[in-house]
Amino acid sequence: MPPASPSPILRRRRLGVVLRRLRETAGFTGDQVIERIGWASASKLSRLENGRSRPDPEDVRVLLDLYQADGALREELLGITQEAGDVRGWLRNFPVMTEQQRGFAELEAGCAVISEYNPVLVPGLLQTAAYARIRIASAQEVDEGAGDPGSTEDVETQVQARLARQTLLSRGPDAPQYTAVLEEAALCGRTAPPEVLREQLAQLCELAILPNVTLHVLPQDTRIGSWYLPPTAFSLYRFADPQDPETVAIEGGFTDVMSTEAKALNRYKVVFEWLSTAALSASDTLSWLIEATGRLPGSAAPSTVAYGTATAPPQRRRHSGRLTER
Repeated sequence: MPPASPSPILRRRRLGVVLRRLRETAGFTGDQVIERIGWASASKLSRLENGRSRPDPEDVRVLLDLYQADGALREELLGITQEAGDVRGWLRNFPVMTEQQRGFAELEAGCAVISEYNPVLVPGLLQTAAYARIRIASAQEVDEGAGDPGSTEDVETQVQARLARQTLLSRGPDAPQYTAVLEEAALCGRTAPPEVLREQLAQLCELAILPNVTLHVLPQDTRIGSWYLPPTAFSLYRFADPQDPETVAIEGGFTDVMSTEAKALNRYKVVFEWLSTAALSASDTLSWLIEATGRLPGSAAPSTVAYGTATAPPQRRRHSGRLTER
């Protein structure tokens, strides 16, 4: 199972946020710190404060001395520094992991809450192997057509890496609360061959009955707010340690952007709240998924008994608490 403890990337971000706050409280500019410590590169401090480099414990000790951090805080930050540098130890918890999947796995580790929206795809944490294989292989064809070989990992290795991430949802008592809003278009015949889509829908039915997983289908004719249209897929991450900064990952097709900036986070929280409110309820989503599976070629007649749900006409989900108030 993936680790319940925070990943190195989260620890680097947490360390950077605290070090920047300590520097500002001590009244130093970045240039003044570099001059006093005698580092050769001004970018070294910037990378450390932005969580973009693997921290050296000795560098952190020097900064804590300069900022006159107290003993308890020193001990906490030096422990975080050690966790931030233990990339290999953390990755040993996974049977296989590619560079492409590592960034997502590091974000997901240590999460208490994950909220995702995707207008055209089933999110990676919910994909079957066959569905993931099609997504990865078709994306590689785009890279090859553009003269860019892309990832050096083969398709099967990437599929296995994606499946390794998924064990997060069945990790046990400390598994995160996971909610996804899926557009109806992401679950139609355009996305995969009937047999692959049928398997994918069946897996969504199974995942939807897990106590920590909530799925919502957003029908294509449903209005969101005052005719709002979400511009892109995104994921929101809230961590078990409240000191780790909340993060939004924005999928831009061929480029992903991650941010911990409060204004961006609040906007996406509001959008996710609108989407969740407009979408079908969890129980109606399960009915929708079962019926959609049964309509595909080669499927047996859909049965709701196996999933313990009624076949009443789907109803829109009602508002049930604001993300922005959590």
